Amino acid sequence: MIERRLVTNATLTMLTTATGLPVGRGRAPTTTSRHYYVLYALDGAVSGPPLADENEDLAVTFQITSVSLPDPAKPGSAGSAEQVEWMADKARAAFLARNPANGTWAWPINVDGATVVSRALDTEPGERMIQAMPS
Repeated sequence: MIERRLVTNATLTMLTTATGLPVGRGRAPTTTSRHYYVLYALDGAVSGPPLADENEDLAVTFQITSVSLPDPAKPGSAGSAEQVEWMADKARAAFLARNPANGTWAWPINVDGATVVSRALDTEPGERMIQAMPS
C-alpha cells in the first residue's frame, strides 16, 4: 500500500527544493519570508491493480496556495498579484518541467517504496495531481 502521507511529504520536499521558497503543509510555514506556499492534500484515490499486477496505484490531488505578504518595514504596503503569479509559475515549472536531455522530470518526487508515474494540472486552477505506483 502506498501511504499518502509519504507522497505529500515528498511533494513538499520537491516544491521547497525546486522553488527555493518555504512550503507549509496545510498552514503557513514557520518562516520570516514574505513569500511562501501552502500545500494542501485534497483528495486521493486508490485503484486496484490490473490482473497481472499485484500493486495498487494512488492518485493524489494537491492545492498549492501562493502567499505574498506586505513588507512590514513599509506601512500600508501589500503583497503583489504579480509576485503571486510569479510564484505560481515557479510551482508549475517545479511540477511539470522535464529534463530536455532525457525526458525525466526536472524535479523528481522521491517516494519511498513507490514511483511517481504521472503529473498533471487538474481541472481546477491551482491544483496538481500526482500518481504513484509501488517501485
